[in-house]
This record gives sequence, structure tokens and C-alpha cells, in this order.
Amino acid sequence: MNRYMGLDVGDKTIGVAISDPFFITAQGLYTIERIGIKKDVKEILSLIEKYEITRIVVGLPKNMDNSIGPQSEKVMDFVEKLKRRTRVEVVFHDERLTTVSAERILIEGNVSRKDRKKKIDTVAASYILQNYLDCQ
Repeated sequence: MNRYMGLDVGDKTIGVAISDPFFITAQGLYTIERIGIKKDVKEILSLIEKYEITRIVVGLPKNMDNSIGPQSEKVMDFVEKLKRRTRVEVVFHDERLTTVSAERILIEGNVSRKDRKKKIDTVAASYILQNYLDCQ
């Protein structure tokens, strides 16, 4: 069964989410601790195979004025390296305020500050993917 994958690419971690096979809901999978580009990409490639991913939705952290900043450039550079290793379609989706929303949900769920730090990227990846699915 095919699925989509959502990624929240940061400097230290990558939040990962996957869709259900019907592309209706997004579920957080886990957070990858960034080690190096080769290992990071290798881990994503193994998830693509395991979950039969047909599209990757990557959050693009645009500035509030819709411009591309240094963090967006880092994400785009990462995606270029990922694209060299897979034939799976990769698309960008605006991720403005997803981390803020993810933090709010975790706070409302009474998740401790320590645990929020571990889960926030996965929740943000879920937000990115769910928003993308809702727009389709």
C-alpha cells in the first residue's frame, strides 16, 4: 500500500510522519537525529522502502513575508541531495507556524518540556503532511 511521507528538516533533527494508505490522515513516526547527510538520507531511503512511499512532502520554512531565508536554503540543499538518491517525487509545502502549532498541542496535552523537545519535530512533520493532504 502506497503512502506519503512528511519531513520537518532541521539542523539537528528530522521529524518524520507518514500518511495512511488512503492519503487521508498523517501519523507521526519518529524523529531522526541528524548524524551526517549520507546517514540521514540512508535512513529516509530505508523508510521509503519499508512504507512504500510514493511522495515526500518537505516543510519549507518560509519567512512570514513569504521570502526564502537561510533555513529554507538549508532545507532545499538537503532535498537536492535526497533527490539524487531516490526517484520518489519530493514536493515542498509551506510550514510557517507548524512548530508553534505543534508546541501548543503538546502543551495542551500536558507533555513535559523534556518530552516536548523529543516529540516536537515529529508532531511538526505530522502537521506539514496533514496540511498537505487536506489541500489535495
